[in-house]
Amino acid sequence: MAGGPGRLLALALGCLAAVAALAEQQQLRFKPAPAPTPVRLFTESELARYSGQEEGQPIYMAVKGVVFDVTSGKEFYGKGAPYNALVGKDSTRGVAKMSLDPEDLTYDTTGLTEEELKSLDDIFNDVYKAKYPIVGYTSQRILNEDGSPNQNFKPEDQPHFSIRDEF
Repeated sequence: MAGGPGRLLALALGCLAAVAALAEQQQLRFKPAPAPTPVRLFTESELARYSGQEEGQPIYMAVKGVVFDVTSGKEFYGKGAPYNALVGKDSTRGVAKMSLDPEDLTYDTTGLTEEELKSLDDIFNDVYKAKYPIVGYTSQRILNEDGSPNQNFKPEDQPHFSIRDEF
């Protein structure tokens, strides 16, 4: 090859300079990814504050004890929206039954059919976990009624979740 490694290096540096000049000309800016929001523990009253009733406030809902930020779906979950009844609480039963009945807007899954439980798992994984960021967990998921740790709690498989940083 004529010119050897020196020519290759000069060519590579020339290409890099051209890309940098083009980026500057087009005003392209590379921004670092935003830092993930810390995951936290929500009591029922804390979660109720994120019901979509206040403008500018995030909208949160919980399914299976996992609190999701559904603000990006404001047209579905915001004030006056069709699924606003689901937010500000753990609506696991309502999601499983596809119900907005106030009696179903609870974390209690007692008495759900196998079909409803499968539907719950499908919606949890294919909609909520796939579409919305996890911002925390409900206290019922992590703590037993007496305040002791729930030994069955397993953090969701989220790359930004670190027990060391959150608890």
